[in-house]
Amino acid sequence: MGSGTWSTNVYDAAASYRKATGASAFAHSDSGARQVHEALDPLNAFRESRDGDDHPESLAIAVLFDVTGSMRTVPRALQTKLPNLLGLLQRKGYATDPQILFGAIGDATCDRAPLQVGQFESDNRMDDDLGRILLEGGGGGQMTESYELALYFMARHTATDCWEKRRKRGYLFLMGDELAYAKVKKAEVKRIIGDELKADIPIAEIIRELTERWDVYYIIPAGTFHGDDPKLTEFWRGLLGQNVLFLDDLDAVCETVALTVGLAEDAIDLHEGLDHLAEVGSTAGAAVSRALSPLDRGAVARTSAPLDLGDDLPRGTTRL
Repeated sequence: MGSGTWSTNVYDAAASYRKATGASAFAHSDSGARQVHEALDPLNAFRESRDGDDHPESLAIAVLFDVTGSMRTVPRALQTKLPNLLGLLQRKGYATDPQILFGAIGDATCDRAPLQVGQFESDNRMDDDLGRILLEGGGGGQMTESYELALYFMARHTATDCWEKRRKRGYLFLMGDELAYAKVKKAEVKRIIGDELKADIPIAEIIRELTERWDVYYIIPAGTFHGDDPKLTEFWRGLLGQNVLFLDDLDAVCETVALTVGLAEDAIDLHEGLDHLAEVGSTAGAAVSRALSPLDRGAVARTSAPLDLGDDLPRGTTRL
């Protein structure tokens, strides 16, 4: 739950060991597992980001990936760049005490692992959680995955001191190339998360609830199966306004997340952030610049007011 401190030496040692032994960074998935790792199982689970002696000003950051189809390669790319993500967030002062949660999204109508959620961590245990993700592939093939279940979990099964003590929202990044289902279905919530709901919840309603405590971004990778479909953009912009980002390099996820937080925290402008990427030897600057230019023009959500969604259907909403 966020104690401890990230060590790049520990990360490098683990990487060296895997290289020497032929082990995988995603040992759970690559060992042939077909079920959610118990540490990432959302059933009756709760995730917390808390202040502590090591981290008195914790900031919750959650990154959840669609791991169906071609998207299942994204966590592998991110795992190789974790030191860059932490380095930018901490050494460049984007966030004092970031606590990061990783998770994965599939399709509750057909997949064995429709939702996987790790814990908020400040140390190398976040690398462990990435390694436990089941890269199932799968998906229903109908341009819809169960993002709404992830939104529900983050709205009702997380607690953060950044909000409870300082009224500061956390950051939630979803990454995928498909639509969510229109409603959070009570039967799926019971089966996968364990809650008893009286009725299904329209997705706009759970977005409204979620955005009281979280700034939510949806990252669309270009070149994926549905990434260029206008229907996808219309759907997510209807729910999240300008917080829909287009990324044309899947390897630039870490940098995009870090600079988005830096912009939203008023720690940098985009030009400064790109200079920081160059300093650490990242080649992602051009892709990150294209993805974040809309935010640098003033669209970063900074208000503490909840998102104004007045009906069940996605529609144009601007968060300024």
